[in-house]
Amino acid sequence: MTSAQIPESLIAAAAGGEPPVCRGYASMSVACCIPLVECVSCLACIRWVWKKFLYTAGKESENWGLATASEFEPVPRLCRYILSVYEDDLKNPLWAPLGGYGMNPDWMLLKKDYVDTGGRVSPYMIYLDHDNKDIVVAIRGLNMGKESDILLLLDNKLGQTTYDGGYVHNGLLKAAQYVLDEECEVLSELVKKYPAYILTFAGHSLGAGVVTLLTMLAVKNRDKLGHIERKRIRCFAIAPARCISLNLAVRYADVINSVVLQDDFLPRTTVALEHVSKSLLCFPCLLCITCLKDTCTLETKMLQDPRRLYAPGRLYHIIVRKPFRCKRISPLVRTAVPVDGRFEHIVLSCNITSDHAIIWILQESERALDCMVEKERVMGIPPAQRMERQASLAKEHREEHRAALERAVALDIPHAHSPSYGTFQEMEQGQNSSTPHDFSLV
Repeated sequence: MTSAQIPESLIAAAAGGEPPVCRGYASMSVACCIPLVECVSCLACIRWVWKKFLYTAGKESENWGLATASEFEPVPRLCRYILSVYEDDLKNPLWAPLGGYGMNPDWMLLKKDYVDTGGRVSPYMIYLDHDNKDIVVAIRGLNMGKESDILLLLDNKLGQTTYDGGYVHNGLLKAAQYVLDEECEVLSELVKKYPAYILTFAGHSLGAGVVTLLTMLAVKNRDKLGHIERKRIRCFAIAPARCISLNLAVRYADVINSVVLQDDFLPRTTVALEHVSKSLLCFPCLLCITCLKDTCTLETKMLQDPRRLYAPGRLYHIIVRKPFRCKRISPLVRTAVPVDGRFEHIVLSCNITSDHAIIWILQESERALDCMVEKERVMGIPPAQRMERQASLAKEHREEHRAALERAVALDIPHAHSPSYGTFQEMEQGQNSSTPHDFSLV
């Protein structure tokens, strides 16, 4: 038999290779697998997009309780105070949103800008609100034109900084420590001079993260602030960044409150903040990263990650839209101290950035408060029953906080078993500062 008469398959087999028929079968298998993988990927993406669109109605908070007017009353007022930090002169404001700030310029004790702070923190002020018996420290949000604010935001290496048995944002902790060191004497004098006043920390966006850490520092260093009681300290973080670990977020829920407007992206941003800043010019990149994390990360794994950061404290979620509707609804405010399901998913919505703006949060919080007050007026609740309801709500908040702490322990959250995790003793002694009873003081 000549070489021309030998089958090609035998020559390939003798040479140790695969015959053309086998190679053909392999090519056909690969060609069949590629469309299958593409179909599975498309179905996964469609499922994720559909899931995201369903979150626009406030899916996270649908089982939370409704907030009352007494506990939500400070929010619009504190938003106006934060907005006033943007003004150079309160006596001659350049713009006064929604009918004015409602502030007395003579009650502003001090105000510091970037020059005064050396870029260590965003501009802030201390305002003495005699009408509401409130000592307010208000810090403005991120200024994209200031390099110092960007560097502060990016100083966020995971696991870099621990505080009080948990993990915190490194840059925000340093900024909060700077404010406390600079103003502790002024605040201490005010606390001693006005023993019936509440010490309130309020901030928006980047400033919300700073006041969160500032509140924790104040609680742990009450001796520097005239030995102020824990029940006289409270914080309202407006549209906050995820800045503290879960055990701290639950533990300090009696003094720290977070306010989130519908679809705001920042309290839901689970990727590192430095990745967010790099993705501002490529928003689809951020969505792609988030899609992969949402799809591939199990909730159990998220809860077991001690370095994962969360929105702090008790959460107030303002709902102003329903899915697939352009018209706004009468706003609802739901509140809870959740452990699992704590704003874990970015929402696909055209409002994810506008809902972060302080001016929109002010407007919607005022609408929500007006609806609450009108509802109570229509119901005609007598003053005596209103006081009883406030006392009952204070008890409900304490019980809800206790249940959240116990839930964290039951889920085996890292550091949940540390002796300093709970605040049961202080709560039983009436040291709860986020209750309607305390709001009645202001």
